[in-house]
Amino acid sequence: MTSKSIKPVRKAVFPVAGLGTRFLPATKAIPKEMLPIVDRPLIQYAVDEAREAGIEQLIFVTGRGKTAIVEHFDTAFELEHTMTSRAKTLDVLEPTRIQPGNLVTVRQQVPMGLGHAIWCARAVIGDEPFAIFLPDELMIGKPGCMKQMVEAYEQVGGNLISVLEVPREEVSSYGVIAPGGKPDGFNGTLTQVTGLVEKPKTEEAPSNLIISGRYILQPEVMTVLDSQEKGAGGEIQLTDAMAKMIGTQPFHAVTFAGKRYDCGSKVGFVEATLALALAREDMGQEIRDMALRLLNA
Repeated sequence: MTSKSIKPVRKAVFPVAGLGTRFLPATKAIPKEMLPIVDRPLIQYAVDEAREAGIEQLIFVTGRGKTAIVEHFDTAFELEHTMTSRAKTLDVLEPTRIQPGNLVTVRQQVPMGLGHAIWCARAVIGDEPFAIFLPDELMIGKPGCMKQMVEAYEQVGGNLISVLEVPREEVSSYGVIAPGGKPDGFNGTLTQVTGLVEKPKTEEAPSNLIISGRYILQPEVMTVLDSQEKGAGGEIQLTDAMAKMIGTQPFHAVTFAGKRYDCGSKVGFVEATLALALAREDMGQEIRDMALRLLNA
């Protein structure tokens, strides 16, 4: 596949319809994607990563009670007027501004799995390749995870997923790839994918490379998802649909050069908050001193 024949990735799907039950009661009235990591909601980090990678259109697959996510990226006239009248800079709000027409929402009325959530965006995706961001997976790196993936995609095309290497005893908690060869010219970060296995037994896992919440897929995956075939847990699984595309289109994994925080768990959420606060120039030293005081108390 030549670079001239590779369509650019302009659209991204953010499945944000989940109930966030692991964070109750905090998420009873607030979407889990709006919980703050330091001073930005979790969804903002994913959107910033998408924009860095050149994504133009953001597609939120939402459910009941998720309006706060959309409102976060809307213009807050009263807030901006008040801040301006008090001579406060609006720079802090700049990341929340979305170009008119570039934010689309579609509804997932019934929670039937990740594959179903992605399928709900099929009319907006059309015949274009698209990215997927799972906001629970906070990926921190320079450049960001999706930008690393787009750079690889522009060379090889097809379908790509981000992966991370984990200790083998942890593989049974994740989707795992069956690796093939490593194309030249990518410093070993690109791996051909010959199969996908969801939560394998440790002794049966084909590798210790886990799928880590970022995808670039071709629109043909929607045709596979049209069948509404249910997999693990009685849900429509994206992993199953991707597995059926292996062998019909190029399929690669990009090993992310950066840090992943599992913000779908309480411990991972706290770890991310502490790590990002420590990395901040405006508060890092104070946070470090505070942590030491708490540890020594």
